[in-house]
Amino acid sequence: MNSVEIMKSIEDSQVRENELKFNVGDTIRVSAMIKEGNRSRIQVFEGTVIKKQGTGARKTFTVRKNSNGVGVEKTWPMNSPLIEKVEVVRLGKARRAKLFYLRDRVGKKAKVKEIVR
Repeated sequence: MNSVEIMKSIEDSQVRENELKFNVGDTIRVSAMIKEGNRSRIQVFEGTVIKKQGTGARKTFTVRKNSNGVGVEKTWPMNSPLIEKVEVVRLGKARRAKLFYLRDRVGKKAKVKEIVR
């Protein structure tokens, strides 16, 4: 085995069995495990998915929300064991893969159109 095959086998063992199903533009609620000292708790972060990138074990997604008038973005690895669950709150209609233009918008302009099903 060469080094590329070894890296591939290690990464394949790290991939989550139940894949997280959401798209760019969706509003999601991420429940993540937070460790503070010797205690741990679950913290919920709700916002709009502005990008998904990478493949395999290196896949990540970024969620953006406005908190007290300040934009906050968090990036998580898709296969992180610290992510307890991801709930889709609203399905969004995005016409591009990365929604970086939302960073410049404030208020109602910062919304993504909702897909009604």
